[in-house]
Amino acid sequence: MRITTVGLDADDTLWHNERFFHMTQARFAELLAEHAERAHLADRLLAAERRNLGHYGFGIKGFMLSMIETAIEVTEGQVPGHVIGQIIAAGQDMLAHPIELLPGVADTIETLAGSHKLVLITKGDLLDQERKLAQSGLGDAFDAVEIVSHKTAETYAQIFARHGAGADGSLMAGNSMASDVVAPIAAGAWGVFVPHGLEWALEQAPEPATHPRYRRISALADLPDLLARLSEG
Repeated sequence: MRITTVGLDADDTLWHNERFFHMTQARFAELLAEHAERAHLADRLLAAERRNLGHYGFGIKGFMLSMIETAIEVTEGQVPGHVIGQIIAAGQDMLAHPIELLPGVADTIETLAGSHKLVLITKGDLLDQERKLAQSGLGDAFDAVEIVSHKTAETYAQIFARHGAGADGSLMAGNSMASDVVAPIAAGAWGVFVPHGLEWALEQAPEPATHPRYRRISALADLPDLLARLSEG
């Protein structure tokens, strides 16, 4: 079946995102340097994030709360109030950071919009994701926008049924192996990995290198050519 619907991830596929988490985590390590070594603190924070996904979901606000929880844990409840204040300020800075598109994204979106139904599929905090899309200037190019809590095979099956001919005629591209590749392939769609360079540990997954519906490209700008090749069989 010809690919008629293309789903695209947002964070670190269309614009920079993970690097701001890394910068804030480095600041977090500085604030708590007297209480925990950097590597140990990173492990504790990751454990908190994993533990809290079911409570807060994905996004900056959950990250901020996990940092506060970790700070309380590693200081055994003695973390100074001004440190909590700086953690909150760092999270607010992340929420206000301007959007910077990745190279070639704007031209690629314009090309794809002329040939396929485009669906933005992203997860995270609703208000923050809406802000990013509005600031990106790309909103009008998408036929639909789906901001979801989790990217599962069932989620993709439902989205591609709503916005196309189903998963069989759809493709998802993004920088997360777990969410943007493995899950859509499990739903019956194509999964295209677009590596960004910075990857959150909780989004890692084995590469389905031998799966017939898996492809890897070096940048989003390569997607139109890939689609053309796939349409030629």
